[in-house]
Amino acid sequence: MKITAAVAPAKNQAFEMQEVELDAPKDNEVLIKIVATGVCHTDVAGQEGLTTPFEAVFGHEGAGIVEQVGAAVSSVKPGDHVVLSFSYCGQCRKCLAGHPGMCEKFNELNFFGPNFDGSHRLHSAHGDLNLYFGQSSFATYTVADEHNVVKVPDDVDLTILGPLGCGIQTGAGTVLNYMEPSKDDTIAIFGMGPVGLAAVLGAKVAGAKRIIVFDRKESKLAFAKEFGATDCYNSLQVDPEEVIKDIEPGGVDFSLDTTGVPAVAETAVHILRPAGEAVLVGIGGDLKLNMMTDFVAESKKVAGLVEGDAIPQKFIPEMIKYYQEGRFAFDKLIKVYDFKDLNQAMDDFKVGKVLKPVVKM
Repeated sequence: MKITAAVAPAKNQAFEMQEVELDAPKDNEVLIKIVATGVCHTDVAGQEGLTTPFEAVFGHEGAGIVEQVGAAVSSVKPGDHVVLSFSYCGQCRKCLAGHPGMCEKFNELNFFGPNFDGSHRLHSAHGDLNLYFGQSSFATYTVADEHNVVKVPDDVDLTILGPLGCGIQTGAGTVLNYMEPSKDDTIAIFGMGPVGLAAVLGAKVAGAKRIIVFDRKESKLAFAKEFGATDCYNSLQVDPEEVIKDIEPGGVDFSLDTTGVPAVAETAVHILRPAGEAVLVGIGGDLKLNMMTDFVAESKKVAGLVEGDAIPQKFIPEMIKYYQEGRFAFDKLIKVYDFKDLNQAMDDFKVGKVLKPVVKM
């Protein structure tokens, strides 16, 4: 079928709205009419040439309505409202153990470009187009594997739900699924973008005793305070390590770096109490730590994590439930743009004019 997609032609080039061909769904796939799609930092990384070969169609926080399902699909039916999340094989040890974000084929299925079976389902006048996260939802329609698709309630506005598929899931899931802080635990979070703010929401839901946040923008710190942070600091005005020494002399139980800045990640390790754990989710460069003083001597741990260690089909409905209960106001981060204004939404996102753009088809 003919659809409209935002094609990324080459590194650091603007998206081009094109009419492209979308293949019909196979037995394990679902055809979805996209209602809206969130813009995530990983889309920026893709546009900058850091993830996926060109030409490509990005977009990986899609939300829409099922129009057709393959013969083997049982989890959704035509008319269902759905959110699209990341791809995973469903067959490897980690997938079968309930950790699809640690799938052995995660990078292959989400970033390399082809479909599960090595084919392409999107085609332009120039040839095959590479997929992103198995969904490529910067488009009016998409076909995705059943693993990507999460059924959601019909009574919640689909326009706001797409970001639950990646950015919000990453922040909140890192806290709720991976860290699982108790009510006696303290957590420090660096970077109050959408992922960091979602982590604050998750820490509040978990009931963590102290939620300490750092960012360079007062407007973001104000959001963090509203979302439940107990201590908010402008990292341009304070030294985070000195702050933690003053307010939590033994260190924090958990820390989370969403920035990808190596110096910030180092700080996230240094402020841990003995046996504490730092989790890194930001896209960044080389990190230098001392094996003895930073790890062994105090039994500290560092983990890299993607997608909040979430099972999307389980965790996305949980986040929606928290939202409906008034405990998870992620929608306050969202600004809606028309799909035709995708390049403007990307530009505004890159310079910090908006926290979470969503393009509406």
